Amino acid sequence: MAGVLVTGGTGKTGRPLVDVLRRAGAPIRVASRHPSAHDPDAVRFDWDDPATHADALRGMDRIYLVPPANSVDPMPRVGPFLDEAERLGVRRVVLLGSAIVLPDAPGPLELAERIRSRPGWAVLRPSGFMQNFVGAHPVAERIRRDGEIRTAAGDGRLGWIDARDIAAAASALLTGLLDPDGPRDHLLTGPAALSYRDAAAIITARTGRPIRVRHISVDELAGNYQAAGIPEVFATALAGVDAGIRAGREDLVSTAVLDLTGRPPRSFADFVQDHAGEWARSAPPGR
Repeated sequence: MAGVLVTGGTGKTGRPLVDVLRRAGAPIRVASRHPSAHDPDAVRFDWDDPATHADALRGMDRIYLVPPANSVDPMPRVGPFLDEAERLGVRRVVLLGSAIVLPDAPGPLELAERIRSRPGWAVLRPSGFMQNFVGAHPVAERIRRDGEIRTAAGDGRLGWIDARDIAAAASALLTGLLDPDGPRDHLLTGPAALSYRDAAAIITARTGRPIRVRHISVDELAGNYQAAGIPEVFATALAGVDAGIRAGREDLVSTAVLDLTGRPPRSFADFVQDHAGEWARSAPPGR
């Protein structure tokens, strides 16, 4: 039976997308490296194990494509997977790309161009995830531990977006009628562009826990990412993104979430309200 293969099905955007698709009654397959034994739709999928790809693809006609994490060159692994998808008759792929271009990393751009070149395939280019402020992300861990955001972005602004809104946009493209002459590229942002200083002020106001911003160099930020376990090449590229933010290259806001889903994206203040307990509970004693 035809359905939607959700790669990264237990990740930041995959998990809410699975919820949305299930509520819509869409047949799905939830692909991840560690599938749940309690989910009948779960299947093992590992970008580094091509033997898992065919089973995940079998019977699916649409794909939500999350490239390998922490990679500046996804094409060697994703390219053969897409070849197999086309051979099996997959008619629609929605790629989780990025509005933020990694410095000196043409691979993600090459992948996005391949997706845009196929009829019925589309690229989502979300801005920075609001979820970076919670969970296991290095930014979130430092906020919880030290009440601090370290950044090389200065007062540059980013159109932070909630992963739930990315999932809603992906669902609209995967389950709706897609105009063959319509856009193949969708810039996704929240309703406003904010600096890290703005974000810290909103967290402080909504939780009562003071969050400060410390401005550091790009090299120091790269070192922080490496210390958090991110591979050196990707950590360097990720830190370089802050230079682009500081220069104003990511100060963008779009209406794509509203256009695709019929409702506006969540604000950062709403996101913080939903997750306020995480920062409040983890405040160190005496701070």
